Amino acid sequence: MSRYRRVLRLFWSTAIEAELEYRINFIIATLTSLGSLSGSLFALFLFYQGGYTFQGWSWQEALVVLGVFTLLQGFSATFLAPNLNQIVRQVQLGTLDFVLLKPISSQFWLSTRTVSPWGLPDLIFGMAIIGYAGSQLGIAPNAYFLALVPLLFGLLSLYSLWFMLGATSIWFVKIYNVTEVLRGLLEAGRFPMAAYPIAYRFFFTFIVPVAFLTTIPAEVLLARAELAWIAGAGLLAIGLLLVAHYFWRFALRFYTSASS
Repeated sequence: MSRYRRVLRLFWSTAIEAELEYRINFIIATLTSLGSLSGSLFALFLFYQGGYTFQGWSWQEALVVLGVFTLLQGFSATFLAPNLNQIVRQVQLGTLDFVLLKPISSQFWLSTRTVSPWGLPDLIFGMAIIGYAGSQLGIAPNAYFLALVPLLFGLLSLYSLWFMLGATSIWFVKIYNVTEVLRGLLEAGRFPMAAYPIAYRFFFTFIVPVAFLTTIPAEVLLARAELAWIAGAGLLAIGLLLVAHYFWRFALRFYTSASS
């Protein structure tokens, strides 16, 4: 583990130094994140401005869900997109050969090789929204620590889904559109699941587990989640991690390398 920590520190320090050569990108990323957040707030405001509320969700409670969603966006932009989108490129160029020859786990290398600071604005905005809504609702400080557990489960689930999609590039090579479909489905997480009809709730809970990414962590923060749902989020995260690991090993059986 110490070897992997040293490698990770080297990866990230090198990546940040390279990214900071173009510091204007941080301003652009901040403005982009601010524009996206403004659009989300406006869409949420349209629902509530006429006195309508999602069943069982006040304006401030819905803001908590939006804050968690914004955190997930920041996590994706910082850690997932810079790494996992490169799997497709590695397969196309044949440079995956060099990754497989390295004396460390190829999944670890592909998942952590780089980091992008341009996702930090979303992380900051997400925490700010949650903090504001929490202050309005009078949420106790210990509730934030409790909510970190299902939030971590959600992050692991999101990583696993993204990695498995990236792994399919070994067969299909160009899968950029598939990752965009995943992004589109995850957009549903910006609102509580109560905002959708029953059929959609079932789909976003048991088919594409969007509910476990945003709504469940928000409900834990609001002290309204049942223990069964928290346990389900944990089992889902562990299950998806295992599936992603073995799916990658299975996919590598079909990788023929650049020279064969």
